[in-house]
Amino acid sequence: MSSPPAQEWQEWHDRRVATVSQPYGPLALTGTHWLSDHPGGRVEGLPGTWTEEGDHVLLRASAADGLSVDGKPLDGDIRLGQDTAPDHTRVTQGERHLLVFRREGLWAVRDFDPQAAARRTFTGIDVYAHDDHWVRPGLFRPYAQGRTVRVPNADGQHRGLGLAGELAFTLEGDEHTLQVAIEGDGSLWAVLADATSGDESYRFRFLRPPAPAEDGTVTVDFNRTLLPPCAFADHFLCPFPPPGNTLPFALRAGERNRLTR
Repeated sequence: MSSPPAQEWQEWHDRRVATVSQPYGPLALTGTHWLSDHPGGRVEGLPGTWTEEGDHVLLRASAADGLSVDGKPLDGDIRLGQDTAPDHTRVTQGERHLLVFRREGLWAVRDFDPQAAARRTFTGIDVYAHDDHWVRPGLFRPYAQGRTVRVPNADGQHRGLGLAGELAFTLEGDEHTLQVAIEGDGSLWAVLADATSGDESYRFRFLRPPAPAEDGTVTVDFNRTLLPPCAFADHFLCPFPPPGNTLPFALRAGERNRLTR
């Protein structure tokens, strides 16, 4: 026997809070350092020197820097590729995890620290109460060919956002659409704003509906509208909504803001 929708939503919300607040979750991010901004390899706050070398990053450190790679102290040089997740980085310094990644051809290092102030002061996620009204039937209409639009990001830079189609749904008899991307597992992803954005709720939010059926139908549960990672730490590169993804009504559903003490 399945759980009532409100109970399922509460369990989802509890899991979400636990995920956000884990030791190397988004609250632990204390810095994103683009190596192209540091041609000498010295990055303030990071031990060692970090230099771009084409498809790799060259890390040079002495024993005094206190860095470990794959669990072993580093005293010398090592070439690094991209890490997969902040809790599985190759480079560590005590509890700190230094994640190497690449975006649009540029290398960067993210500094995750479980002792980050944002994680220590986090008390939860403010949410709107679950409401069945915000569970809407939707229809995914793929574009004949994927497209990329340039949108501003939270760090002030403009970057490409890949879009695969539009997600249509009705509310109070009116049809609305959102431009969406398709994730690797077939689920959809939208970056959106609405009449509450920047006032009752964070300035923009994410929505991740499941993979559509073969005929394009999909249930759109706005109760699971998400805060983007940059709502938890300023050092994420969250994209702003693309043109047309600001809904003309107050979406009083899902996550609103981060709560702190």
